[in-house]
Parts: sequence; structure tokens; C-alpha cells
Amino acid sequence: MANITLPGPPIPQIPWWSGNARLTNLSGRLLGAHVAHAGLILLWAGAMTLFEISHYDSTFPLYEQNLIILPHLAALGLGVGKDGVIVDTYPYFVVGMLHLISSAVLGAGGIYHSLRSNEVLWGWFHYDWEDQDKMTTILGIHLILLGCGAWLFVANALWFGGLYDAHAGVVRSITPNLRLNDILSYLVGLHGWSGMAAVDNLEDVVGGHFFVGIFCIGGGLWHINSTPPPWAQKLLTWSGDAYLSYSLLALSYMGLLAAYFVTVNDTVYPEVFYGATGLQGLGGAAPSLRTWLATSHVALAIIALLGHIWHAAQARSALYQKQIAVAKHKAQLAGQKWELQ
Repeated sequence: MANITLPGPPIPQIPWWSGNARLTNLSGRLLGAHVAHAGLILLWAGAMTLFEISHYDSTFPLYEQNLIILPHLAALGLGVGKDGVIVDTYPYFVVGMLHLISSAVLGAGGIYHSLRSNEVLWGWFHYDWEDQDKMTTILGIHLILLGCGAWLFVANALWFGGLYDAHAGVVRSITPNLRLNDILSYLVGLHGWSGMAAVDNLEDVVGGHFFVGIFCIGGGLWHINSTPPPWAQKLLTWSGDAYLSYSLLALSYMGLLAAYFVTVNDTVYPEVFYGATGLQGLGGAAPSLRTWLATSHVALAIIALLGHIWHAAQARSALYQKQIAVAKHKAQLAGQKWELQ
């Protein structure tokens, strides 16, 4: 008799019809859902930009008008004159329309892959959740794309218009600080407990993005051309729910970090666009723009953390059931009576 003792009761299976779980093994349909989701994000961004333009009042500061998109675009140097004065809203209109047009393209792609294309992708695009080499290749591709995005920010700051410098009161071209020691010093507390949020100059901000691009692209190439080491193969759970849980945990962390960053930093989030630093309006007055942004990031971070726990439970439950099935099969092959304790 083969007695198998497992710690605690099994985690109950969550219904298969919850969310996109029904698409877990349908790579083509899952791609459609992802593309459509990206289209929805772009649709919101474009529509919200045009909505804010239609409600913008040049006689009041941005942070007094409950605007959340235009301050970000202004901080990127678009349509801004001396001392942060908005002199031209046409760039905002262009940004909004580009997002809307892109959302239509992605929406069409999402509908096609959801309804008309193959349910399962084949050839180079085929994957299996348990194929560790393929999963690390996909991770590598995502890292390269993230690195390219970081470098696009650097290119914009250096060559394509520059950024608004709150301390100088003008939009200027930013030459990145390429001294790695200076950039890493924010991560080890040399600038105080604020960590990265202590950055007080755009040269370090852009330099940080430059090195993030190097690390992401370098890491992406490494993951594409390597297989997971033995310790990672043993430690990680290799399933769709597990990968999603890892991603949601990272998003939760970044949401909390962003909430703190927007609360205390006036270099990346200039006061002329976002108002004074610190949480305001918690004592009964109307919340400030910074308070809204910080609160929304914390709320989304909590939701992402709950999603991490949910999908981690799914992954552990599936792994548990698989271990039971393997143990039962081995016992039956050996002619032993199988019993779970």
C-alpha cells in the first residue's frame, strides 16, 4: 500500500468559467483577449485625453481641474511654455487621436483572433505552459520590448523635444547621467529613505531609464538564449495561473511604489501640474490631484495583490491535483493499493 501524506486539505478548484480561464489552453483565443484588452486600454487613454481637452480651462492650474492625463503629457514637455504655462493643446489632441486609432486597430485584431483565427496557435507561435524553455523565451521578448520603451523615453528626453524641468521652469533637452554608481545609489539608500523617489534632477531620471533599457534588453536576450537553471525549475510553478500570479505581484509592488513616488516627488511630478507634494484633503477638504493619484494606485495595487493570491491558489490547486494523479498512476502501475491520507 502506498500512503501519501500531503500538508493540509487541497485548495478547492475555482470554476473554469471565471474570466479568461476558459481560454487557458486556447492560445489563439487567449491572444485575442490580450489584444482586445490592449485596445480597451488605448481606447480609454485616447477618449480620456479628448475629454480632458474639452474641459480644460486655461485660467486655472491643471491640478485644480480634476485632470489626470494632461498633467502627464505636460510633464513630458508637450504644449508647455515657460513656468509650466500650457501654450498649445493641439499636441494633446494628436496624442488622443493616435491612441483612438491604435485602439481601433487592436480592437479589430482582438475580434479576429477571438472569433475567426485558429483556436490554438501553431508553428513559431505555439507554446505550452509547462515548456520552460518557451516560457523563458516569451519572458525575454517582453523584457526586450520593455527595454525599447525605456529607450524611447530617453530618446524623447534627449532628441525629440525634451522634458519639462520643474526646477528650471522650462522644457529642455535632458542629457542622461550615465554614471551607473549614481543611478544605483538611489537603490541602496544613499539619498535617504525615499529611495528612487528622492531623485531631484531629470538627468538621473533619464539616466535611470537608459540603464533600465540596458538591463531589460540584456536580460531579455539572456532569457531567449538560455534555459532555466535547476533551482528555478524546482522552485517555480510552471502554469498559466502561476505566471499570472507572479505578474500581478510585480504590478502590486509597482503600484505601491508609484503611489509613494507621486506623493513625495516634485521632479517627475512637478507642482505646477500636480499641486503641492504630500497627501491633502484627507481631513474633509477636497482631495488634491496627488491624493487622487496616490489613492488610485494603492487601490489598484491591492486589487492586483488579491489577484495574485487568487491565481496563486489556482496554480497550487492544479499542482496538487497533478501530484495526486501522478502518485495514483505510479501506485497502480506497481500493483499497489492507492490511498490518500
